[in-house]
Amino acid sequence: MTSGWPRYDLYVLTDVTLAPSRSHADIVRAALAGGADAVQIRDKGSTAGNLGLAVSECQPMARKFGAALFVNDRVDVAMLFGADGAHVGPEDLPARAARRLLKPPALLGVSAGTLEEAKRAVKDGADYIGVGPVFATSTKADAGPPLGTEALAEIVRAVSVPVVAIGGISYENVAAVGATGAAGIAVVSAVVTAPDMAAAARALKQRFLEGRRSAAGRSGT
Repeated sequence: MTSGWPRYDLYVLTDVTLAPSRSHADIVRAALAGGADAVQIRDKGSTAGNLGLAVSECQPMARKFGAALFVNDRVDVAMLFGADGAHVGPEDLPARAARRLLKPPALLGVSAGTLEEAKRAVKDGADYIGVGPVFATSTKADAGPPLGTEALAEIVRAVSVPVVAIGGISYENVAAVGATGAAGIAVVSAVVTAPDMAAAARALKQRFLEGRRSAAGRSGT
């Protein structure tokens, strides 16, 4: 690992239910080719063994590209199969317990939907926070109401760890997310269901970075 690793500019989550003809490895391979800085194996209906096989297949690809690989929910799978980290949400193992199990340099991501939840995640040991949904999304059935970019920017300013925006992010709105100062964008359907996943990933990352640079230019930083 090098200083500043990992980056979170583009964080792609796999979801094979959205594209049944594509495997976790297919999605990860394309996402990395499109410039993903982090990838997450997410499959809530899979067994630990199948998740482990996906991690074993995808981790060498992530290492080749210098990207981080996370496992959604399953801290045990992340640890046993050598993923770079795990990501937990409110319905999963509590972040504080996950942190006790997942020792550095392994990474812990925690979901947050409010400023209070984001601050709590930092106290509980999160290395980064996934904040959302920023916009309306149909990918996650139990997602809360959209936060919008102003609330996202407030959270970014208030916490000391990278904030990765998630929820309803598309090419049309991703520049506005970049302008908030978020460390990155996490996307699912915008890449997973695209005809050309690598091209979609590349376009999203470029547009996000353009939004970030534009905002930095306006602020004089």
